[in-house]
Amino acid sequence: MPAPHKRILLLSDTHSHMDDRILTFASEVDEVWHAGDIGSHSVMDALEAAAPLVRAVHGNIDDASMRLRCPEHQRFLCEGLDVWITHIGGYPPRFNPRVRPALVQQPPGLF
Repeated sequence: MPAPHKRILLLSDTHSHMDDRILTFASEVDEVWHAGDIGSHSVMDALEAAAPLVRAVHGNIDDASMRLRCPEHQRFLCEGLDVWITHIGGYPPRFNPRVRPALVQQPPGLF
């Protein structure tokens, strides 16, 4: 019997607010992916306490301490898929100029 696929909670723009319902979902998944504008370390602390793995990037509202904790980009493999998480990356064909060259050179499977 094949292994089940990972369960992932994707969120962004929490802006220092964490609802208990989100933490309930976080406790039921394999990974949480936060795409920026976290807002406070208490949000990250709560997610990390609830979920087995949290991958997060900082956003434009995040301060210097959050930028030290969470990078601008996360690029990784998930079940063989090349994933790239960043805040305000844009969408086809209007990608943010800060990511466009890398997207052209090495496009991920999921952006």
